Amino acid sequence: MGVVQRKLTRTFKQFFDDQKSSGIVLIVCTVVSLIITNSPIGENYLKLWQFYAAGLSIEHWINDGLMAIFFLLIGLELERELYKGELSNFKNALLPIFAAIGGIALPAAIHFSLNAGTETQAGIGIPMATDIAFALGVLALLGSRVPASLKVFLTALAVMDDLGAIIVIAVFYTATVSTAYLFGAMVVLGVLFLLKKAGVMSLIPYLIGGALMWFLMLKSGVHATIAGVLTAFTIPFTPVADDETSPSYRLEHFLHKPVAFVILPIFALCNTGIVIGADALQTLTNPNEIGILGGLIIGKPIGITLLSFAAISLGISRLPLDLSWRHVFGAGLLGGIGFTMSIFITNLAFVGNAAEINGSKMAILLASLVAGTTGFLWLKLLSRPTADDTDADTMDYDMTEV
Repeated sequence: MGVVQRKLTRTFKQFFDDQKSSGIVLIVCTVVSLIITNSPIGENYLKLWQFYAAGLSIEHWINDGLMAIFFLLIGLELERELYKGELSNFKNALLPIFAAIGGIALPAAIHFSLNAGTETQAGIGIPMATDIAFALGVLALLGSRVPASLKVFLTALAVMDDLGAIIVIAVFYTATVSTAYLFGAMVVLGVLFLLKKAGVMSLIPYLIGGALMWFLMLKSGVHATIAGVLTAFTIPFTPVADDETSPSYRLEHFLHKPVAFVILPIFALCNTGIVIGADALQTLTNPNEIGILGGLIIGKPIGITLLSFAAISLGISRLPLDLSWRHVFGAGLLGGIGFTMSIFITNLAFVGNAAEINGSKMAILLASLVAGTTGFLWLKLLSRPTADDTDADTMDYDMTEV
């Protein structure tokens, strides 16, 4: 059996630290939004987001415009993971990939079993998602009680989970498609890939092309945020540790803080205006809400753990030496923190149905609170303090071929 020390990159550590602080800011914004919404000025607060500017409501600009930048960052993070992160080694990558599949499939199955053939079947994608900022924020609070490899595993899992959610959005939440605009968007995408192949390293043409692709996607009927992910994969990446000459690295580094501390908080303020009425508890007993709660609280940890166990048992992947199954299950519990992506999908699934959107968001917040709390307590009580792996910048992998 051989052991290799693998360093955590400076980019990863900065990303991880940002998520910890961002999670705290998101909690504050959510609490503020809930308090205002249920105060005497709540009605005016909700109307504020429906004010129109340049043909779109403020809510629309946030959810289709600002969130496209969030998706651009997700795409850049996924690109980094594929080039030199946990997903760059095929055998290492298979574990979080299998875990993500389990964390997507079982929650979806739970929701579908309760809502098949009904109007709320469209909510099947809601419990599929994991919120990176909140999940890593909770993990960061545990400090040296969790090994560095768990932080990397959860990050890779959450990124793959987001990729799955993006695919679901593109395939299942697109109502009508304008072929002409979609073709135009694909032409722009092709040009950007040609620029990448030609070795163009300036960010300007990629950002201009990405903005144009976003506009064409918006007009096509395909959710415009998909343009952010597609643009990310056209931007050149230099697979050298923290190579600041890489356009992808520079853009990701630039976007970290604006996304974490501006875009996501604004999204939270806009989308967590939930009216908590006298029938709140009754609402949570509806099939859609039960499906969301069951999917995130039960489906996520069981699905992630079972598929990870299957991958290890079949010899498809390996478990890092400093991880145990209690760590994997703890990561699965934190995977039940849906929040940003779950709320985002809720808005797409129930367009025009304010009551169902409100109930779904209530279920998401409750499920995320339960998942975050149980995940934190599970890992805190069952994990032994270790040397601070993040400061040591290393993690151990069992490199024995299976």
